[in-house]
Amino acid sequence: MIREKRFEHIISSLKNTDMVTYSVMSADLSVSEDTIRRDIDYLHDNGLLSKVRGGAISRNKNPLSFQDRTNFQSTEKEVIAMKAQSLLKPGMTVFMDGGTTVCAIAECLPTNTSLRVITNNIALIPLLGQFRDIEVIVLGGNYDRDTQTNTGARTCDEAAQFVVDLYLMGTCAISKDFGITASMREDGAVKKAMLKGSKKVVVLSNSRKIGTNEPFVVCGLQNTHVLITELPSNDPKLDELRFKNLKII
Repeated sequence: MIREKRFEHIISSLKNTDMVTYSVMSADLSVSEDTIRRDIDYLHDNGLLSKVRGGAISRNKNPLSFQDRTNFQSTEKEVIAMKAQSLLKPGMTVFMDGGTTVCAIAECLPTNTSLRVITNNIALIPLLGQFRDIEVIVLGGNYDRDTQTNTGARTCDEAAQFVVDLYLMGTCAISKDFGITASMREDGAVKKAMLKGSKKVVVLSNSRKIGTNEPFVVCGLQNTHVLITELPSNDPKLDELRFKNLKII
């Protein structure tokens, strides 16, 4: 049976039961349990179900899901910020670029966070300055008062000197056809420079930016690894971005 048909059967089965198991799905579809395990891994990464021991459950039945634990009055930025925490590991070197969502992540960090942060976001500096175990490296360049970021050739040249574990990218727009795009050429150039030295790229986007585009191309979706929004990961609005090798949180 082709993979897409297996996906359809697994998701359909979850609508009628609390949990599907590797063994039952394997028997239903006449494939190995390893095949079902890979299918469930793939559907989990694309936000369509939650992996559990021995199988999978529906996202909306997962008592440990982030959405269930989030106060309904939380702002979009706070939801994205809290989701991003699980990706930050002690000792990481991290690019954090401009935008208020990136600042929201800093405001949610645990007090014992240990990171090296490289940024052009001047608004981020006083927030990170409160953490004794976070080293902050500020990229030079021309200061833009409107965005509170440094941009320009110097910013890009300095960003190119680093290799980082994680890049938390604030975005202006994201779509399946044009990938990540920026509203300002200078901002797009800094993002491109940071991309070159990043092992893992995490796109931060609220739902209003999904399916939109701006004039300046940053990169295609194939150059990113994780998408974080305020939406539940199985929200239909995210469907156009699924199956692009982009993990949706």
